[in-house]
Amino acid sequence: MEFLVNEAVDDYAFLNTGEEPALLQELIDGTNENMGWPQKLSGRLVGRTLKMLAAIHQPKRALEIGMFTGYSALSIAEGMPEDGKLICCETNPRAIDYAKTFFDRSEHGHKIEVIFGRALDTLETLPEKLDGPLDFTFIDADKRNYLNYYEQVKALTRPGGLIILDNVLWSGKVLQPESEIDDTLVETNRMIAADPDVENIFLTVRDGINVVRKLR
Repeated sequence: MEFLVNEAVDDYAFLNTGEEPALLQELIDGTNENMGWPQKLSGRLVGRTLKMLAAIHQPKRALEIGMFTGYSALSIAEGMPEDGKLICCETNPRAIDYAKTFFDRSEHGHKIEVIFGRALDTLETLPEKLDGPLDFTFIDADKRNYLNYYEQVKALTRPGGLIILDNVLWSGKVLQPESEIDDTLVETNRMIAADPDVENIFLTVRDGINVVRKLR
């Protein structure tokens, strides 16, 4: 991922953000050493943002689309109440196996349920797995389906619930879109900003985070 702000400023923000738990730092180190595409891991600034939002919002029913090795999942679960449930969608079996070794060691791991398969398929059956609408969702999967994810998740979310989308700046490519993925992210951001059913704040944290609150 390209730095969208001065790299020294990004480092300063990193150093002046509270550290993640030691287990999460171990997960980062292991992902960098053992997994392909380690840059897919969300990292401290995004992870601590998710933990803070979950701690404030206290979601009982949460969803993550695109878990990878579990850093963001454990960050969200850390902020959730003890009886909260986080369903994670992931298509990489090796990443799932790796993440579960950390979930088993975390005091928050019992809140997490992993579902292997396409998230769009999981979303169709999600109401059967929950005892009510979603309170909190983090979307960080294949960008071609971002608009589909947003629309389906919005329909499953209660008024007042949060939907958080990562990588919405897409290394700045949204400013001069040249590909189908670029166009999809531009359209997703445009639709959210124009959607009367939600309010949102577009944060320039790392690669961009769109924090959306459903109004009705």
